[in-house]
Amino acid sequence: MSRDAAGNSNAGDDSRPVVYDLAPNCTLSDVSVGDRYHATVNGVVDYGVFVDVSDDVSGLIHESALGGDRYTVGDRLIVELTELKDNGDVAFAPADPTDYQTVAVEHDPSITPVDELTVGETATIQGEVVQVKQTGGPTIVHVGDETGIVGCAAFAGAGVRAYPDVSVSDVVRIRGEAESHDDAIQVEVENLDILDGETADEVRESVAEGRAERATPPEVDPLVEWDAFEEIRTELVEVARLLRETVLEGRPIRIRHHADGDGMCAAIPVKQALEAFVRDVHNSPDAARHRLKRLPSKAPFYEMEDVTRDLNFALEGRARHGQKLPFLLMLDNGSTEEDVPAYTKLSHYDVPIAVVDHHHPDPEAVNPLLNAHVNPYLHGLDYRVTTGMMCVELARLIHPDITSELQHVPAVAGLSDRSEAEAMDDYVALAAEAGYDREDLDAVGEALDYAAHWLRYDDGEQVVSDVLNVGCDDESRHEELVAFLSERAERDVERQLDAVRQHVDSKRLDSGVRFHSVDLEHFAHRFTYPAPGKTTGELHDELVREHREPVITVGYGPDFAVLRSDGVRLDIPTMVSELNEELPGAGVSGGGHLVVGSIKFVEGRREDVIDALVEKMGDAALDENLSAAAIDD
Repeated sequence: MSRDAAGNSNAGDDSRPVVYDLAPNCTLSDVSVGDRYHATVNGVVDYGVFVDVSDDVSGLIHESALGGDRYTVGDRLIVELTELKDNGDVAFAPADPTDYQTVAVEHDPSITPVDELTVGETATIQGEVVQVKQTGGPTIVHVGDETGIVGCAAFAGAGVRAYPDVSVSDVVRIRGEAESHDDAIQVEVENLDILDGETADEVRESVAEGRAERATPPEVDPLVEWDAFEEIRTELVEVARLLRETVLEGRPIRIRHHADGDGMCAAIPVKQALEAFVRDVHNSPDAARHRLKRLPSKAPFYEMEDVTRDLNFALEGRARHGQKLPFLLMLDNGSTEEDVPAYTKLSHYDVPIAVVDHHHPDPEAVNPLLNAHVNPYLHGLDYRVTTGMMCVELARLIHPDITSELQHVPAVAGLSDRSEAEAMDDYVALAAEAGYDREDLDAVGEALDYAAHWLRYDDGEQVVSDVLNVGCDDESRHEELVAFLSERAERDVERQLDAVRQHVDSKRLDSGVRFHSVDLEHFAHRFTYPAPGKTTGELHDELVREHREPVITVGYGPDFAVLRSDGVRLDIPTMVSELNEELPGAGVSGGGHLVVGSIKFVEGRREDVIDALVEKMGDAALDENLSAAAIDD
């Protein structure tokens, strides 16, 4: 009830007695013994009459106080509150002021923050609706305030939509009892009001300020001291803030990543960190299941097939589960001009996108379509800063408590991509502190790559986590799985090299570079491990060790070619652009790093494309600092 600092009613200078007219949603917190109220009779019994002074506040006028007066249901009268018992019972007596003033009272409830809800207690919460989901029973309205998100169950009938006017982004005030449901707190709705006007604006502002504060990543020292990495790390702080804010808004997140060792070393830690933060925000162990999805991508760019699947899934989620459209996080992928068509498709639906990648970028093409873009090339660095290295720091900024699980992951990422970054020795030493020697790290990387090949488009959530030993609950299973998968990977690689070695064509280009090529369609095992990219890479590494001079290796099939080089600045993205101009109709596409990449083309133009490609390679500048043995597939 609105009162001044001295406890008097705010009735101005009018000295007439006050009779309060309570708003329908007023509760016992809005009434006081001795005050008078407008009331309506809701029941007549032998021992008195029951009256309502609001929808939530009712009480008895005992027959001894009626003085012979008779009432029927619906009669209006003025009552005085005479007793408010500890059990919540209320006693009234008739009042008959001859000259009074009516003062309207709006309900001004005590608001309970979501993170302070207690099972068994009735509370009032207010915040923004982040999801409305209709189940076969109640309607579940998910409400977020400054502190977290809670599901609120409203029942109008089995499968019947309760409060049909409530929509995502509405500001609401809900009163109900907090109960335990599936190991999480859920509010059983007694009353729900949609707020508007100034009140709604104030709630929105308060929620936004609280979310902004909670979205700010905690201060975390990097795992290793690396001056060249500092600018990148500053940008990762902003991506972490965006992702934490996305969770606080109740928006789902889809993680797309390259399906190789470095891509999984990037995606698994970030997903683990986000899952932990989602559990904190929703106070539910199962909250992340429908809000996070990790999806591997085989192509080195975001394909139209993938974006169509993602968009259809997102639109179905919005229609069926009342969810917002997701935030797309691209890892170890997504920096090139080839990603633009997919990003443009998402832009029609205002899907936010962030990219963390170490492939050679086309910032002018992609940046206008992105909310954030982290790439070492944008800071004068290159592919040797792997995405896995960056994403371990990103994961720690999202949820620092998972740091102990990630100590070995940057070294696995670097060795999987054969990185020669200046921090590699420090990362390997850090992994040694966690019990991983160099042989262990190589085995984990090989096992990841082998698992990714056979999983294809499946995320293989538990298997991949067990191999990487992030979120794995059985150390012996991790060790046994890595040993099994890495041994099979080594066996299959050796079998493939045995098949292709004798069919390698070699020559020396005019630049002095040793050039090797092999027809993978006819001389390699197909549809098995290793795939053409891995096969070419393993063959190239062997040739580099043999010749110890600038080397280029090309593995080709009917409509593709995989390129690897050491000591030669190929600039594959530029080559692809030039081939498209010089060979119209050849359908050349692809990309990669400066010294590693893959291209596709129309099968009938293979000879033209390969000949033109070799000519460009012969004109490429030598650079002993560039090594394809330090790059992924």
